[in-house]
Amino acid sequence: MWSGDELDLDAYLDRIGYQGDREPSGELRPDLRTLYAVHRAHTAAITFESLDVLLGRPVALDLKSIEDKLVHGRRGGYCYEQNSLLAAALQRIGFEVSGRGARNRTRGDSVLAVTHAVLVVTVEGEPWLCDAGFGFQGLREPMPLGRPGTEVRQGEWTYRVREEEDGVLALCLLRGDTWRDLYAFSPQHYHPVDYVVLNHYSSTHPASSFAGRLVVQRPGDGVRQALVGRELTRLHPDGRAEQEIVGPDELLATLDQQFGLRLPDRDAAELVRIHRAED
Repeated sequence: MWSGDELDLDAYLDRIGYQGDREPSGELRPDLRTLYAVHRAHTAAITFESLDVLLGRPVALDLKSIEDKLVHGRRGGYCYEQNSLLAAALQRIGFEVSGRGARNRTRGDSVLAVTHAVLVVTVEGEPWLCDAGFGFQGLREPMPLGRPGTEVRQGEWTYRVREEEDGVLALCLLRGDTWRDLYAFSPQHYHPVDYVVLNHYSSTHPASSFAGRLVVQRPGDGVRQALVGRELTRLHPDGRAEQEIVGPDELLATLDQQFGLRLPDRDAAELVRIHRAED
C-alpha cells in the first residue's frame, strides 16, 4: 500500500541518521525497539514545513517525489509527505502499517475537517500511534494506543491518549499543568489515495492554514520552535511561550540555523521576496 518496495531504504536511513541494530544480513527487525529508533531519528532530522505551498507549487505524494524532496533534496514536508515516507520505510522494514485521518483540535472549540494524516503501526498485536508530521507539538516517539489514559514522557514532554465515544482516540499534550488536545481520530482506515484528496485541500484551498503563509516547525526534547509568518515561537514544557519577529533579512539564517533548511538560491530569493511583501 505504501510503496515500500520502491524506497531507497539505505538513503532514507542515512538521511535520518539512523543508529540502531541490524541483523547479520543487514536487515532491520520489525520490532518495537526499531520502531522507536526510526521514529525518533525521523522526527529529529526532517523538519515540518509547507514552503512549496507558499511558493505556489503542487505537493506531490507519489513516493518518488517525496523521496526526491525529503531524502535526496534534504527538504522537509508536512504531514502527508512526512508520514507517507515514514510508512514506506516501516513497511519496507516489515511492519504492519495503516493510515488514519485526524481532526486538529489546537484551535479551541471549533470543529475542523479531517485534514491530518497519522499512522497506526501494529507490533506483536499491539497498536502504536506514529506521527512524524504534526509540527512542534507533535510526537517524537510512538504512542501506545492499547492503554488509553497512560501518561508517556518523551524528553521533557508528556502525552496521553484519551478514549472517547465511537472508538475515537484523542492525543493530548501536557503544557504546564494543563492537558490540551492536539487531534482526534476514528478507527476508520485511510489509504494513500485518501491523503491525495486531503492534500489537495491543504495545499490549494484559500481556507487552508498553509495557504499564503510561511509555516516551519520542529519538535525537540526540550524547547520546541515554530516559525509561522514572521513570528518565531519557542515553546517550553512548563507552558511558557516566547515570541520574536523574524524579518526578511534574518529569514534564511533562521531557516538554516534553527530548522536545518537550506534552499536553492532561486527558491530562497523568492521566499525572501514573499516575506518582505508582508510589510
